[in-house]
Amino acid sequence: MVNPNVQGKKYPETPTYLVGREKIREFANAVFSTSPLNHDVAVAQAAGYSDIVAPPTFGVVIQERSLHTVLADPEADIDFSRVVHGDQRFISNRPIVAGDELTSVLTVASVKSLGAHSMVTFNTEIFDAKKELVCTAISTLVVRGAES
Repeated sequence: MVNPNVQGKKYPETPTYLVGREKIREFANAVFSTSPLNHDVAVAQAAGYSDIVAPPTFGVVIQERSLHTVLADPEADIDFSRVVHGDQRFISNRPIVAGDELTSVLTVASVKSLGAHSMVTFNTEIFDAKKELVCTAISTLVVRGAES
């Protein structure tokens, strides 16, 4: 059972992640994006961006770094072997582009018990080098209880 006392806990900012062109292209291919904005620098620049644009769900790459922090926290008591991904959403303030230097801060938004199981929702704010909010990634994990 996840420790309900971690609800509201804010974890430290992650180290800076430099978004690379090839990482964006690899991610775009993985999510079957054929948008030239995700692959072609000239097309992205012609559209007004400084470099290629990441697909809207790319924020999960940054959020994953924050999730590692909370999953490693003994106070949270989350057994990753019992985790099932429940939900993922993004609120974007602007697109992520190659060359962005991003950090994230995760807050445990809620911990709910459902019988032997727990549902934990995390809000991860993703910031650029100017500390401006780029995206908020919201995910819910279901942590299955011990089998009887």
